[in-house]
Amino acid sequence: MIGLKSRAQNGNGTGIPRRVHLVGAGGIHMSAIGQILLRRGHEVSGSDLVASEFTRRLEALGARIAVGHDAAHLGDAELVVATAAARPSNPELVTARERGIPVMLRAEMVQRLIADRAVLAVAGTHGKTTTTALLALMAVDGGLDPLVLLGGDARDLGGNVRDGRGRHAIIEADEYAEAFLQYTPQSALITNIEPDHLDYYGSEERLHAAFRDFTSHLVPGGQLLVCADSPVAARIGEERRAAGTHVERYALDAEDAEWRASHLRRNEQGGTTFRVTLDGTELGRIALRIPGRHNVANALGALAVAMRAGVDFHRAARAAAAFTGASRRFDLVGEVAAAGGPITLIDDYAHHPTEVRVNVGAARQRFPNRRLVACFQPHTYSRTRYLIEGFRTCFEGLDALYVLRTYAAREREDQGLDARALADAIERPRPVYLDSFEEAAARIAADLVPGDVFFTFGAGDVTELGPMVLARLEARS
Repeated sequence: MIGLKSRAQNGNGTGIPRRVHLVGAGGIHMSAIGQILLRRGHEVSGSDLVASEFTRRLEALGARIAVGHDAAHLGDAELVVATAAARPSNPELVTARERGIPVMLRAEMVQRLIADRAVLAVAGTHGKTTTTALLALMAVDGGLDPLVLLGGDARDLGGNVRDGRGRHAIIEADEYAEAFLQYTPQSALITNIEPDHLDYYGSEERLHAAFRDFTSHLVPGGQLLVCADSPVAARIGEERRAAGTHVERYALDAEDAEWRASHLRRNEQGGTTFRVTLDGTELGRIALRIPGRHNVANALGALAVAMRAGVDFHRAARAAAAFTGASRRFDLVGEVAAAGGPITLIDDYAHHPTEVRVNVGAARQRFPNRRLVACFQPHTYSRTRYLIEGFRTCFEGLDALYVLRTYAAREREDQGLDARALADAIERPRPVYLDSFEEAAARIAADLVPGDVFFTFGAGDVTELGPMVLARLEARS
């Protein structure tokens, strides 16, 4: 990508031009950039393939957003910021290069926006959004007034971005296309490392190498926190410690970790209450309202970063207790009253076998003695292929399962396995394959019975299925 030219230094003292164009403006990270620029007085235009909630947010703040990509959308832009998913042949990028307009990737722009802050970056295969949102809420309650950039909406923060004026920036550091290598954190946290995005990396070794590179980007004197219950993350932490980096570990299981969560028990809110110790000394207890052991780990990691940034334990614990979750993480779609018990519908972003497995476990914690039913939509053909062994058994805690056609995203069908092949491979429970949303909504609504809890799982447009099922259930009742 072309770097910023020295002439482009007229944007509110930030080194960012006044007129900025976003290619892929509806992306979760791109929309956050746009919101910050608009609130700082920049003129923002942009484009995306479809209109969305995020493009509408930008328009409400004054941005000009076009549907589709066309060179004419550039207007008089002085800088173009592009999502990593944009192809070099995108007509807006081609024209920008021809006209000599500087072009940068999304992560480069984020780094420019946070260049004067102490960066607290959260990375990892799973749990990034929830951990980052928890950390942000702790930091806000602790008086740090941070700038926050999330990879999803956090209800408690009112969206996916917060342009605080404090010295800290809290960033969800995405590993896709090595975006997180643009950041130079004061504190970096790795929640876990498992195979993912191998369509980009090609191998687990290259993925691990990217995380190693990420940990080498800490500022001098910076600190790394890793979850010791993740073998790869723990190994990278030990390597950095041997190289002289200050490393701390957090864990539920690894007994030699500095930060420990123990004595977990289900609480009256359906979440988990647990005890926190640091170097063997008890700090106190935290009572989460969100369920699952994985969220205990997320909260513990967030706590460690927050306290090292200066937040008092009791303020952090109060923020964690108030946290209601990130969007598409155990989101209640609706509930239908029925004789024999309500039918509850929930939507979740889980699209990796590990995420599915921990969410099914969390569902058992939140809804004991109820029948659990789910519809899973695989996200990309390649991910289904390289994670097929995990997908065979990750659904086994469910009572019934449906599999919806694949959300292809950027891929062709010949790049991996489709949803029908996945359905054939899943061992327990044996799923029903559904090819369309209409078919899925009709079949699932007919099959659900009083007392059921129905989940939609996936990173694609499966989120639209829950409301369709809900409408049919309400019409039936």
